[in-house]
Amino acid sequence: MMTLNIRKRHVATTAALTAATAVSGSIGTDPQSSWYRSLDLPDWQPPGWVFPIVWTALYGDIAVTSAAVLTELEDASRDEDADDFRRALLLNLALNQGWSWAFFTGHRLGASVVIAALLAASSVDLARRAGQAGRGAGVALVPYAAWCCFATVLTEAIRRRNR
Repeated sequence: MMTLNIRKRHVATTAALTAATAVSGSIGTDPQSSWYRSLDLPDWQPPGWVFPIVWTALYGDIAVTSAAVLTELEDASRDEDADDFRRALLLNLALNQGWSWAFFTGHRLGASVVIAALLAASSVDLARRAGQAGRGAGVALVPYAAWCCFATVLTEAIRRRNR
C-alpha cells in the first residue's frame, strides 16, 4: 500500500524534473511551423488543443506518483530500488523531451519514431517499477504509458504518410 506521507524533497525534485522536461519539450515544439503544417496527418490525430491539456495532467501525475514511489521505497529501506527508479525516471524524462526536439526541431520523423518507441517502453517500465513499490502507484502511471504508446503509433503513422 502506498504511503500518503510523501516527502517534500521528493515532491520538489520530481516536480522540478517534470517541469524542466515540460519547458524543454515546449521550447522544442512548434505546431505552427510551416514544416509541421505541411505534414499529411492522419484523420484520427487529436486536435492540437488536446496535447497541452493531456501533457500537463500527465506531468503532474508523473511528479506526484514518482515522489510517492521514492518515499515508499525509502521508507521500506529499499534504497537500491529507489536509486533504480530515479535513474529510470531521468531516462524517461530525457526521452520525453527528446522526442519534441527530434520531431519538431530536427524534422527527423524516423528518429522520432524510435525515440517515441523507447519512451513508450520506458513509460511501461516506469509504471512497472512504481507498481513494485505499491499497486496504486503502478496504476497511476498507466495513463502516461498508454499515451506514450499512442504517441508512438501516431508518430509512425505521420512518418509513413510523409515519406
